[in-house]
Amino acid sequence: MYRLVKYLLLATLIAALYATVAAYAQDKPYRTVTVAKGLVHPWGMAFLPDGRMLVTERPGRLRIVSNSGEISKPVSGLPKIAAVGQGGLLDVALHPDFANNKLIYFSFAEPGVGGQGTAVARGKLEGNSLSQVRTIFSQKPKLSGGVHFGSRLVFARDGTLYISMGDRGRMQRAQNRRNHQGTIARVKDDGSIPKDNPFVKSADALPEIYTWGNRNVQGMALNPRTGIVWAQEHGPKGGDEVNILKSGANYGWPLITYGIDYDGSIISNLTRKQGMEQPVLHWTPSIAPSGMAFYDGDKFPQWKGDLFVGALKDRHLRRIDLEGDKVIGQELLLSELRARIRDVRSGPDGYLWVLTDAPDGELIRIEPK
Repeated sequence: MYRLVKYLLLATLIAALYATVAAYAQDKPYRTVTVAKGLVHPWGMAFLPDGRMLVTERPGRLRIVSNSGEISKPVSGLPKIAAVGQGGLLDVALHPDFANNKLIYFSFAEPGVGGQGTAVARGKLEGNSLSQVRTIFSQKPKLSGGVHFGSRLVFARDGTLYISMGDRGRMQRAQNRRNHQGTIARVKDDGSIPKDNPFVKSADALPEIYTWGNRNVQGMALNPRTGIVWAQEHGPKGGDEVNILKSGANYGWPLITYGIDYDGSIISNLTRKQGMEQPVLHWTPSIAPSGMAFYDGDKFPQWKGDLFVGALKDRHLRRIDLEGDKVIGQELLLSELRARIRDVRSGPDGYLWVLTDAPDGELIRIEPK
């Protein structure tokens, strides 16, 4: 009798769960369209003017995806890439004047003396190949290991390029401005240093550094309302953050954090400290954020101005409802896919686009139902 009651209770709970999922599927204002599949751990994407897309694969391949979802052969001309751990071919971005100069930029794990480090190169896209490829930025120093490379690329309105990097698993380096670990760099489109960078005249800092005290930034986006760059970063066990970037600001890692270490030990007893920035938003438990975009399209007017963040660990797309720079609500989307969301972009076509991180990864368009 007890087993029968237990079985009936379990069956009732399962039925209720399916009813909830079915209701959610009917009520959601969007549908997903898989445009391309078979991508190997896709990482970043950029929209070409003709409607095609550039998509990076972490093992070290750059692809062009057509409007119909056809995936090109690997684009030739890339430099040597260290596909190790979390490293490999990472983000990709078009030069603001791509229509005339055909220049694309990509971040990658660069091999060299001492190990690997995040680097950025640019090249001219001609058909299915790159020419005039040149590395314009290299993280110093290179270190062994396969974690915390970052890395996202964002062009600001003034034409400068923001490059996010991780601490490479050496947390204390994020508080040392004599190296690039745990920083966000800002350079001109040719890799030279802007004269208004915060540490250009500092003897104790590298001139490329724009912010420091960052752990592992895998999402950056330009706020179309203000023109200011926002970033999100992985915390350890908890303490993922969304930040508004300020010139010369210290974001505190590892001296302040809302998370603990993976073994449960305390990294810091402090969550705030004078002279260090507080996040706009933080998550505990961790969602493992990657990819970030402000929605600026016309297909979902109710989402205009909202911030979207991919979640690797929690396998969803997080919509962050904003009022100015203040968070007023959050919503989980795409949970039904049970996919690791690696990147999200607001497309020039008005749709939202995401990449799923998997050996058989997908490029997905989100459109009104």
